[in-house]
Amino acid sequence: MSLKQMKKIELHLHLEGAAPPAFIRGLAAEKKIDIHRAFDERGHYAYRDFVHFLQVYEAATSVLQTPEDYARLLQAVLQESAEHGVIYTELFVSPDFCGGSDVAAWRDYLAALQSTAAEAEAKLGITARGIVTCIRHFGPDKARASALCAAETAGDFITGFGIAGDEGIGKPGDYLWSFDCAREAGLRLTAHAGEWGGPQSVRDAVRDLGVERIGHGVRAIEDLALVDELGERAITLEVCPGSNVALGLYPAWRKHPIETLRERGLKVTVSTDDPPFFHTTMTREYEELERAFGWDEAIFAEIHRNALDAAFCDTATRDRIAKDMELT
Repeated sequence: MSLKQMKKIELHLHLEGAAPPAFIRGLAAEKKIDIHRAFDERGHYAYRDFVHFLQVYEAATSVLQTPEDYARLLQAVLQESAEHGVIYTELFVSPDFCGGSDVAAWRDYLAALQSTAAEAEAKLGITARGIVTCIRHFGPDKARASALCAAETAGDFITGFGIAGDEGIGKPGDYLWSFDCAREAGLRLTAHAGEWGGPQSVRDAVRDLGVERIGHGVRAIEDLALVDELGERAITLEVCPGSNVALGLYPAWRKHPIETLRERGLKVTVSTDDPPFFHTTMTREYEELERAFGWDEAIFAEIHRNALDAAFCDTATRDRIAKDMELT
């Protein structure tokens, strides 16, 4: 079996960040919105560093203005994921971008997303769940509005809550109200940390917010006591190696700590983050990991089990995916 055909699980995928550049350019043309500076001469997303990446990301997102726009986007993203063997995916979606965190407007966007996800599951065999995500650099007040949207719509499709954005803004504890709100609604919790914020950001997210997963988390390797704590707490890391290399966090795949973290017993998973921004796919992630660390079918099966165990889905869905992937 080729690595492209191998069935996969992805836990860390930003819906807007997965938008193909051609899709965003086409939508911008339809709406007569000029965002040409978001692209290079080849039509790829163009950014200088992580902060500029966030700006380009938000510029691209600005053309997504209606539930129908998001439905079209989700259809394109799930089609791409399915072509690379993904049969279960969790998508970060933000009410900040979907109706300005107004609960009524958010419900309209969510209805469009759920309908599209159900159609994709029937036609493509890919199951999708949503993780409502507040944006850290938008501040705690806006995070509360996102948390309320999440709590009001928790259910079969919206199963988690998290935080993304600039780790240099504020501290995880500033967002405790939002995470408590989501937790009380029965949502599972994750947080971006340990990418640009260093190991202390991971420790703070785990201890202050009570999350069970960490988005990225790779900087934990700089503090082995923290690595041990993550292992003891059975925290799963949503690792995105291609993203980390593309953004210059590590100079090359062989320098990435994912294998060391795995060898130290941590539950690591593999995802693409914002694939067109980083010129990656789930197939490419697997190929590069095979090339850099000699990962074989047994290790990929381990990664799949980690991801399925940590997935924010119900038992029936988990059992179905396990049977499909022969992980039982």
